Amino acid sequence: MTTEFFMPMKKVPTVTHQTKKVRVVNGKPMFYESADLKAARSKLMAHLGQHVPDIKYTGPVRLITKWCFPITGNHKDGEYKYTKPDTDNLQKLLKDCMTACGYWIDDALVVSEITEKFWAELPGIYIRIEEI
Repeated sequence: MTTEFFMPMKKVPTVTHQTKKVRVVNGKPMFYESADLKAARSKLMAHLGQHVPDIKYTGPVRLITKWCFPITGNHKDGEYKYTKPDTDNLQKLLKDCMTACGYWIDDALVVSEITEKFWAELPGIYIRIEEI
């Protein structure tokens, strides 16, 4: 089974899972999501919800993602983006959202990842999931 799609987005979410906040309540730390993180999660869930496979993946998969960011400065379409955010930080929130949407039984099934960032005339996120 293979799932493949592109989610066009004028503004690709750049907030990362690491932006959780902490506050102390009755002497105990309580973690919560910032407004930006909640908005990014909501945006990803809305886009991902349109492409959920009919059957959840239950075995090992390869996840290929291409993050396409709006062109700024002197960059060209298809040029690698070598500035923040880091790919590993982008992937964490994306995989958590894919798990919540029902793409697979657990994101631990992702045994191989190919992640790239580009400047692009058409911003968005390309996703391909392949059974291994």
